[in-house]
Amino acid sequence: MSEHGTAAEVEQEAFVRGVLEGFYRDGEPPWDSGVTPPELVALVEGSGSPAPGRALELGCGTGTNAVYLARHGWRVAAVDLVELAVRQAREKAEAAGADVTVLCGDVTRLDEVGVPGPYDLFFDLSCYCGIPPHRRDAYAAGLTRRAAPGARLLMFGYGPGAFDDSWSGVTADELRTRFTGWRLADVTPGTNPVPTFWFTLVRDSAPA
Repeated sequence: MSEHGTAAEVEQEAFVRGVLEGFYRDGEPPWDSGVTPPELVALVEGSGSPAPGRALELGCGTGTNAVYLARHGWRVAAVDLVELAVRQAREKAEAAGADVTVLCGDVTRLDEVGVPGPYDLFFDLSCYCGIPPHRRDAYAAGLTRRAAPGARLLMFGYGPGAFDDSWSGVTADELRTRFTGWRLADVTPGTNPVPTFWFTLVRDSAPA
């Protein structure tokens, strides 16, 4: 994340980056289990699944899900803020023989990353819910500009209060407000000991 914004905003972004880098440095990111979640498998392989197209993963970690999508015919780009995670994701994709473009960058500043789109599928496994609130509109706008008509966003997020801070977490009402031109098609509670949710959003077929 960049140095732009108020001092408090810059400090918050630096804090988030430090926390993420610490998890990967210690080898214990709790969201990076190495197992593709069944919710993504159901979307890709289940009844009524979309034809493979172009996919963008936000906060890809070590690349487990990007590799999964590529193996199922998707043309995949993946972005993560942490350089160590990006290196591991590239190694994982190469070892799997999967055609995945993995880029290091800020998912709230996609214009700087080099992922022009359009994309038919976006996947976010607990990335958005950890983004400082002042950067979330930019996240939504970046996806909206890159979404093909009818594109889907599958997002896993922790609810407010899951962590010991005043701002992390995500709600259905927030997504309805921030994602103009999208329809919140489904909200399914997760199975974690703290409040979590799977959200499915669908881009309008005829965006303005």
